[in-house]
Amino acid sequence: MCLLSVLCPVDLQDTASLTQKFTFNPKLGIDNPVLSLAEDQDHSDLWKLERPRFCLLSKEEGKSFGFHLQQQLGRVGHVVCRVEPGTSAQRQGLREGDRILAVNNDVVEHEDYVVVVRYIRASGPRVLLTVLAQHVHDVARAQQGNDTQLCPPLNLRVRPRLCHIVKDEGGFGFSVTHGARGPFWLVLSAGGAAERAGVPPGARLLEVNGISVEKFTSNQLNRKLWQSGDQVTLLVAGPEVEEECRKLGMPLAPPLAEGWALPARPRCLHLEKGPQGFGFLLREEKGLNGHHGQFLWEVDPGLPAEKAGMQAGDRLLAVAGESVEGLGHEETVSRIRAQGSCVSLVVINPEADRFFSMVRLSPLLFLESTETISSPQTEDPPVEGTAEPPGPVGPRQCFLYPGPGGGYGFRLCCVASGPSLFISQVTPGGSAARAGLQMGDEILEVNGYPVGGDSGLERLQQLTEAEPPLCLKLAARSKQGLEAWISTESDEDWTRASELL
Repeated sequence: MCLLSVLCPVDLQDTASLTQKFTFNPKLGIDNPVLSLAEDQDHSDLWKLERPRFCLLSKEEGKSFGFHLQQQLGRVGHVVCRVEPGTSAQRQGLREGDRILAVNNDVVEHEDYVVVVRYIRASGPRVLLTVLAQHVHDVARAQQGNDTQLCPPLNLRVRPRLCHIVKDEGGFGFSVTHGARGPFWLVLSAGGAAERAGVPPGARLLEVNGISVEKFTSNQLNRKLWQSGDQVTLLVAGPEVEEECRKLGMPLAPPLAEGWALPARPRCLHLEKGPQGFGFLLREEKGLNGHHGQFLWEVDPGLPAEKAGMQAGDRLLAVAGESVEGLGHEETVSRIRAQGSCVSLVVINPEADRFFSMVRLSPLLFLESTETISSPQTEDPPVEGTAEPPGPVGPRQCFLYPGPGGGYGFRLCCVASGPSLFISQVTPGGSAARAGLQMGDEILEVNGYPVGGDSGLERLQQLTEAEPPLCLKLAARSKQGLEAWISTESDEDWTRASELL
């Protein structure tokens, strides 16, 4: 079988030879000390791999967390198939083969692959992953079945708080416990600004304006607070939060925080297209941090966009609950168009954008509860041609634009005994998936040229050089028929293409 692709799946560890008996207990390690928020940690202790671990990852602007996520076809679980050297993922102890059990506060063991990717991307520059080593996961699943939850229970009511405090005549309304170096705890003034902003009594101070102060000296902390002026944003954890994290061996992670008295939040807009359209212009520009983003301009008076609350200069964060951070203009436009006449957008104004950039947290984590995207749809919004037809249909055309990494998000196979060229994999959430490509589709034409024989292989090799959009003419083939055909042709372990996160 001739196999050509841009993204090659990573061979997964063969677990058939594992004979060691292991009784899995998700509560083991309940007395683990709370982990430091520091980036560089020692993960050499092998016993840590025998139970769920917590990896708090950070990334710089325009970069990734440093790992590739993959899901095996027809199997439960989300696999870390590669960890980039020198990245946050490597420093925090993420390993190849780890299974992701939870993203921040959300257990994802039984969620669809595309949902897990959305959770991670919506987390912004920092994310907390709960993971389990592959060999432990496979043995536990063999003993307890796929329905058992392996993730430690997380109390959703016990979370750190991100509190924005505005100084009044009594100052910020707190003092800091004495000590030459952190950690620090806060002593509140009754009825003061800090108490009104939601700081709990006896709170441990974790961050000031997005900067960890866990290892600050007292002088450094005082200087940082003085530099804040009349307003300061603190990340704090009450005593009950500290205790819960200590029991679980879990870091006091910023992405778990809930917002209290925040100066601004993102907004969710619901637009229904009118006779004159939505009434706004989307334009790609450099944002406040110098990186490109998608901005909303020319909001027409009286049209749906203005009525929904859109303001000129808003930055677009998400379409239909899916983050568009880092996507190019064409890709973002295609996602909006895929929603049809009704679209849901998450936007943020420049002032709020500056605030969340300062605290290094994604604004998508702080939508109001009625507007939250923390539970995105498990299926992509309807796109013409995405649903598998109940019976044979005629050929169809699909137009594709390259994604952020330059690829189109699908994989091709060529075999002598089957179709000349067919789609063997489609990356969930990618350009191909949104255009309606399905695993098993046979390619008839590429940019108007018929595919077949040797010319088909030559045409395939030219795909990466073709000017977008890429136009494919496809003939549908059932997924069930394809999987049966694959099983008779090859013993290869078929997996979904991986995604860099």
